[in-house]
Amino acid sequence: MNKRWSRALLAATLSLAVAGGAVAQMSVENQIKTRQSAYTFAAWNMENIRAQVIDGNVPFDPAQVQAAANAIAAVANSGMGALYGPGTAQGIGWKQTRLDPKFFDEPERVRDIAVRFITEANKLQEVAATGDRRAIARQFGEVGQACRACHTNYRLPE
Repeated sequence: MNKRWSRALLAATLSLAVAGGAVAQMSVENQIKTRQSAYTFAAWNMENIRAQVIDGNVPFDPAQVQAAANAIAAVANSGMGALYGPGTAQGIGWKQTRLDPKFFDEPERVRDIAVRFITEANKLQEVAATGDRRAIARQFGEVGQACRACHTNYRLPE
């Protein structure tokens, strides 16, 4: 296992262990609200990068792109897995959850997808620090594919 994957797996495991106790105190509704908020925040930051690096409809500001990449990596490394407690495949947070219940039947696949998201988000953070717009655009695509893997497999349509 390469060093980046090892770091991502360790981060995922540690953040789950640390967050687990706090989440045990959270209601199902609050777990759903918290993960919906975190993913909305990550998506907002992805759109910020997209506007500057891919679409070009906002002037490229390396500091803003770095801040957005930092935020995405923070969400990825925050222990989001702990917000998928029993009962969270149903219910309402800020809105009805779209989590497919099969998420809970495939823990190894879910872990692999999560580790990839963490790995790619961390790499985006590293690449953004270089200010190389083309490299950022390539890595942005990798993060998008990592997000899409979970959406495709475990997100129900609206």
